[in-house]
Amino acid sequence: MENNGLIEAFLALRAALMRHLAIQGATPDEAEDILQDISLKISDRQPDGVEQPRAYLYRMVQNHFILHRRSAGRRARRDEAWVGANTGDPPEIDETPSVETRMIAREQLAMLQATLDRLPERTRTIFRRFRIDGVPQRHIAAETGISVSAVEKHLARAYEAIAAKRRRMDEAAAGSRHLRNEETLRGK
Repeated sequence: MENNGLIEAFLALRAALMRHLAIQGATPDEAEDILQDISLKISDRQPDGVEQPRAYLYRMVQNHFILHRRSAGRRARRDEAWVGANTGDPPEIDETPSVETRMIAREQLAMLQATLDRLPERTRTIFRRFRIDGVPQRHIAAETGISVSAVEKHLARAYEAIAAKRRRMDEAAAGSRHLRNEETLRGK
């Protein structure tokens, strides 16, 4: 295939390549820059017979994206080093979580607390004594008049309830990220 065929394939696949970059995590500006670089390279260069232009272009886009991210990382580290060397002060980093992060954490904690509240009273008590108060299982068994094995079963029931809730929360979060990516690709 000659160069014109590769350029035609690029133009036909441009929207799909843009979506691919968005899925990989590229911002719209990064994606435009990468596609601009690629269009210049394929119009300037005469590649030797590209048999699969689609695969060739996707690989080229992926390689340029990786190179772009590495260059941005090096540039950021170089800038931070320059600031540190020329100001004498380490860069200030605010370790405080954002308001959004705190709100999400509170919501998740409330959901997990509600999950624990739905457990039987004995299971809740054993879970709290072990995980929050730090009481050894054998002491809990003695306090409640059950075997250590029964304490372990109560803990397993609580852990399973928490794990199931976490999986549902993670699936919901992944679904919302997926929806946001689709909206970004559609230009909303």
